[in-house]
Amino acid sequence: MTKKVVIMQARMGSTRLPGKVLKTLHGKSVLAHGIERCLAMKHADVVVIATTDGPEDDLIVQEAERLGVPCFRGSERDVLSRYYGAARAHGADVVIRVTSDCPLLDHAVADDVVERFLAGVSYDYLSNTLERSFPRGLDTEVFTMEALATTMQEAEQEFEREHVTPFLYRNSERFHVGSYAWSQDLSRYRWTLDTQEDWELISAVYDRLYEGKLFGWREVLALMEREPELTAINAHVEQKKLGE
Repeated sequence: MTKKVVIMQARMGSTRLPGKVLKTLHGKSVLAHGIERCLAMKHADVVVIATTDGPEDDLIVQEAERLGVPCFRGSERDVLSRYYGAARAHGADVVIRVTSDCPLLDHAVADDVVERFLAGVSYDYLSNTLERSFPRGLDTEVFTMEALATTMQEAEQEFEREHVTPFLYRNSERFHVGSYAWSQDLSRYRWTLDTQEDWELISAVYDRLYEGKLFGWREVLALMEREPELTAINAHVEQKKLGE
């Protein structure tokens, strides 16, 4: 049986919005909302939080323990080694990579990405991020443990180790790389949490849609179409580039 492990990276440090993953969003931490959404994935055999071994991230470990989710601690800067350690510790055959700053992550979208990965074609890596079509904040990457091990051994550039997967998708002549795209280009929407403006938008979405249970990305999209002024809250925010 193929063991599929969801690994969510999380840390308290953030240059633009420190402590963002433990900010309270409708009675729960941002991290708790993300974990809840990952646990709803039908292809998630295990959900693991990969945090740093720095003392400031003891709070993340405490929150994960409170929620009954295992943690793996490793290097702050070498996130690749942290992912590899977490994947090995939990016997992963397939790794599903998500981040803790996406409290609007949709488990159905993530499952679609995983199902495409598992659908008979021998992919090493597949994601919905290479060809941007979904709103940013629904990002899901899937790759084999073998591909992760090769990346761990051979990736040398700092940005390759900080961002985990660039070595994989930038070497498509070596790895079988796939892309999962939506039928429309919705990449103009920014639903990830990295700045105060992002926080204002996500808070507004939860104010309108959260009633104690999960809501999906289509509901968020319909809300944006009804209230286009919401999109303007963080429309000017630029995504940090690799190596920044």
